Amino acid sequence: MKHVASRGRDFLLSCSFHFDASTSTLIITHITHTHSLLLRTLVRMKLLIGALVILNYPFSFSSAHRFFNNHKTLVNMSPEGPKQKKWFPLESNPELLNKYISKLGFDTSLYSFTDVFSTEEWALGMIPPGTAAVVFLYPLTNVQEDFRAKEKDELETQEVDAAVWHIKQRIGNACGTIGILHALANVPEPLKVATIPADSWLGKFYESCPSQLSSVAKADILEGDTEIASKHDAATSDEQNQTNRGALDDQLITHFVAIVNVNGKLYELDGRKVKPVNHGDTTQESFLKDCANVVQKFMDRDPTEMRFTILALAPTQF
Repeated sequence: MKHVASRGRDFLLSCSFHFDASTSTLIITHITHTHSLLLRTLVRMKLLIGALVILNYPFSFSSAHRFFNNHKTLVNMSPEGPKQKKWFPLESNPELLNKYISKLGFDTSLYSFTDVFSTEEWALGMIPPGTAAVVFLYPLTNVQEDFRAKEKDELETQEVDAAVWHIKQRIGNACGTIGILHALANVPEPLKVATIPADSWLGKFYESCPSQLSSVAKADILEGDTEIASKHDAATSDEQNQTNRGALDDQLITHFVAIVNVNGKLYELDGRKVKPVNHGDTTQESFLKDCANVVQKFMDRDPTEMRFTILALAPTQF
């Protein structure tokens, strides 16, 4: 954390500040896209509360913190096709998600989610070796949606290992839970055995939904499970949340996906997509860096956007 604070100090020293008294607005200039994840960290650490930092665009003090909360934490995506159910969205918040997966049965004393503050080497070096999965949040802008449309045909011809566990999202605002299920289902088998008891909700759910079962069939089982719906709802109103969960019909435009390593291949798992995205070879040693490269591609497609977060499922540090 001391290292992050130092990076935050250096970042702020490189900015220029201008206070517009007529509008009670602080304008902070010189944020680049590579600093967006660090900026979110500074806000979480309360080092930059009350000031919105973007390129030459003024926001009042009163609206700044709400802006960051709404743009960094809420994960919300309605299902494609006929709407069957809708949940409140989860926050992209490691403390909250760790509490949530613990209640689902995952042993967070061994592995847990932690913030990845940037795709740069200094931030990746802060994560303990052995990352088993990554989940990240990105904004559903026109640029990202155009790319997804173009990518759809390519996915049809991609090879996907039969061992990859993938589920279709058909519940509105469920992408937080879908991302978690994707991440935990695809960790290495020895880790899965050590962290997911067979009699836990996760253990029973994965037993009923083997990887060979179709993505749609898995979705059918999830939608009929009242226990996960209740646990998800409890998480959205938990005291660990940094924001109010809002109204059920709120339309937010960010989405949560997972990246995993299955048999030496890097897969992006998105419940909105018909199948996993094969990003090529990876190794246990290069996995986190390979994940960062995938996230960076999303960021590069949208260089003015700041609504990205990254969480690594890594060995728990006490």
